[in-house]
Parts: sequence; C-alpha cells; structure tokens
Amino acid sequence: MRSTADVIVVGAGVVGAACAYYAARAGLRVTVLDRGPVAGGTTGAGEGNLLVSDKEPGPELELALLSTQLWQELAELLPPRIEYEPKGGLVVARDAAGMAALRTFAAAQDKAGVTTHEVAGDRLHDLEPHLAPGLAGGFHYPEDAQVMPALAAAHLLRASGAEVRLGQEVTGLLTGPGGAVRGVRTANGVLHAPHVVNAAGTWGGELARLAGVFLPVLPRRGFVLVTEPLPRVVRHKVYAADYVADVASGSAALQTSPVVEGTPAGPVLIGASRERVGFDRTLSIEAVSRLAAGAAGLFPVLAQVRILRTYAGFRPYLPDHLPAIGADPRVPGLLHACGHEGAGIGLAPATGRIIAACLTGERPPLDTGAFAPGRFEGAELEVGGDAHA
Repeated sequence: MRSTADVIVVGAGVVGAACAYYAARAGLRVTVLDRGPVAGGTTGAGEGNLLVSDKEPGPELELALLSTQLWQELAELLPPRIEYEPKGGLVVARDAAGMAALRTFAAAQDKAGVTTHEVAGDRLHDLEPHLAPGLAGGFHYPEDAQVMPALAAAHLLRASGAEVRLGQEVTGLLTGPGGAVRGVRTANGVLHAPHVVNAAGTWGGELARLAGVFLPVLPRRGFVLVTEPLPRVVRHKVYAADYVADVASGSAALQTSPVVEGTPAGPVLIGASRERVGFDRTLSIEAVSRLAAGAAGLFPVLAQVRILRTYAGFRPYLPDHLPAIGADPRVPGLLHACGHEGAGIGLAPATGRIIAACLTGERPPLDTGAFAPGRFEGAELEVGGDAHA
C-alpha cells in the first residue's frame, strides 16, 4: 500500500465514495480510510432514497436536482446490483387543508425546476391500488428514485479505483507550515497527502475537532421497519405530507411520520422517525409502534404483514439542515463533505462533484455559498446530552 496520495477521503459511506469517484475521474490519486467496513455507518442504515419531493426551493434542492441527473448517469455505469429504481414518489394529504399546503409547496418546487403532478383523491388508486380510502389527494414526483445504498457505495468505490483501507481509524491530522494539512495519522501509521476530505458522517464533527475547527454535527436517530418479502403492494415511495415538516424541524424530541416503499427484493421499508438521543441504539418501542401504525394507516393491507426486523441509524445533523461541503478556510487542505442528515445518499454525487472541483481548482457546478464549512464559526454548540449520550 502506498504511503502518499493526492487526497485522503475519510469515510467509506456513499458520500465518501462519491468524493473518491469524482476526484479520481479528475485525475487524482485517492486513498479512502474508514475505521469500519464500507457503508458501515449512516449509509448502511439508510433506505436509499434519492428525493427531490421533500425539499423546498433553495440550495439543497439545487443540489438534489444535480444529483438526480448524476445518479441517472451513474446507473448506466454501475452494475444493476445497486438496484437503481426511478420509481417516483407520491406525497398524500388526508384532508383539504393538507392538500392546499401540498399544492402551495409543489407550486414553488415547480418554479424551481421540479416535475410535479397533482393527483385527485379519487385517482390515487391508479398509482397505488392498496392505499387507504378517503385521502384528499396528493402529488406525484416522477424524479424521485431509490438505490440499495450499501451496494451503491461499494460499487462507486470500486469504480473509482481508489485505494481503500478499512479498519483504520484516523487519530490525528498531520500539518505543516501555517497549519496546512499534510496527511493523517492512524493506529497503523501515517499517510501523507496535501488534501483530506472529511466524509465521516455523524463523526464529521469529531474529525473536524482533530483539525482544531468547529463543525456542530450531531447524530439524529431513526428507525426503519423491514417486512417479510411481498408482491409489489407499494409501487412508489409514499409518504404523508407531515414528513416534510419533520425533516425541516430542529426538535430533539421523537417525531414520526409514515413513509412506506417497496423494494425490488420484496420487503417493504417503513419509516420515518427522528430524535436526537446521541448515539443511543436502544430500541424505542414507542417509535416502532408509531411507525407500524402510520404505515397501516396509509396501507391497510400491511396491518396483517409480519415485520421481520427493525434497525436504527444516525443521520448527521447540522443546525441549519444543510450539509458542509467544500474547503475549510481555517485549515488549508482540509475539505468537508458531511452533515447531509437523511439526504446523503441522494445528494452524494453532486457533493462529490463539488469536492472534486475544489480539489482541482475548477468552478463548482453550482453556488456552494450556503454549504460553506466555516459558517458555524463563533457559534456555541448546545450539546444538551446530544453529542455523547
């Protein structure tokens, strides 16, 4: 294994894999480090959502629209085993007030370039025959898609040609004159490079601290229920309108809103819950019960279906709900690609493109000002038990 590289990417999840892929395509020698396995963190606990439907107009939606195009390109290059499925999303409203709110939200998205189709309540069953009766209506988002996240990360890494070193935790950053990055230190030794990319997910704040900078990444726990394999009873990603509000909320308390989707392999995935409890993996009966009830409320046919397992994951949360992407002005050579919360799988390709542009001095594919890693400088982290519980 070589002891030098042009860039070291810390984190072998899907964001780190995308950074490695686009950096390597730009001609750089890339080494990827992870203290665990490929996709061993947030990526491996995700549902693989590639969404535009849940994002209001602004920087994150622009990132998502670019990623939508890039995922389509990657799906042509990577093996079918990544299970890329452009199945579309369906957001439903229970009453007239909810439908009015969806209509306003969709109109703003439409102006920003998102394709939306309003669906009347009596036509919802054309898209989802097993939906509960009596819903007021919804919006269909044909651009929403899904991948199998762990396989997508693994095949992105393989396609990058990067050297991947697993089971190697970064314990320190090497610096030179003026504090510029010169590489990393691990328990296995040192690796030299003039650039280090922080793609450490929920541990992105810890890696930033090793560099002496502040990035308030916190874990936001979520559970997913996995049913027994079924015929395709759920055709799209289907969720209730209150899911969008939960995504945008900064509350630390438990929030649940029904999100239901089928998979090519047969099981139905059921989410979504959000709460800030540090890295506590204890099973929450309340969260799981709410998820099951919400899914059965949307799809009554699921009430009699067995849940085979449930798993927890941690979304890397930043207070303004936007990721940190780009060069850190405080430490020359340090770049960040973390804090995507629950959208990292969907936003990974555009993030990788931006990081590659920063590394090569090219112009980024979109305005990155809102993602500036230094924007939290001077802020105080209100831990409140969140970071180390």
